Amino acid sequence: MAATRRGGTDPVVIDDTDKAIVEALQHDGRLPYTRLATAVGLSEAAVRQRVQRLVESGVVQIVAVTDPLTLGFRRMAMIGLKVEGDLRVVADAIVSIPEVSYVVVTSGSFDLLMEVVCEDDDHLLALLNDKVRAIPEVRSTETFTYLRLYKQTFAWGTR
Repeated sequence: MAATRRGGTDPVVIDDTDKAIVEALQHDGRLPYTRLATAVGLSEAAVRQRVQRLVESGVVQIVAVTDPLTLGFRRMAMIGLKVEGDLRVVADAIVSIPEVSYVVVTSGSFDLLMEVVCEDDDHLLALLNDKVRAIPEVRSTETFTYLRLYKQTFAWGTR
């Protein structure tokens, strides 16, 4: 089965062993190569090479996932944007904003959805007014503020 890189068009071919590695890392991204090798039946060196290939190809990103609300960021929000013109131009502009953690082109009521992490409501207001609405192609926004984060997971498997 082939996985497609985010934003790319070239498929990355992953086999059942790669899938097992990905699923193990989704469960515990700090799993030592020795234990990972035992779990998938390969040598430590082979697993290390496979993980490196998965990272370099964009299939896997190994990061620490936090709950921003527990770290002093008091405002998270999903913002829907209605755009006039080329969506890719606006998406590229939105991606460059440091507070933005997630951007997708969508169908339906909004052209783009973006998730932001802000220090407080004043920070969110400045972000919306000074950065997002300053993009000429943005026609309107609708902000959905998060009151509490109940679930955030990245362990959906590989199929």
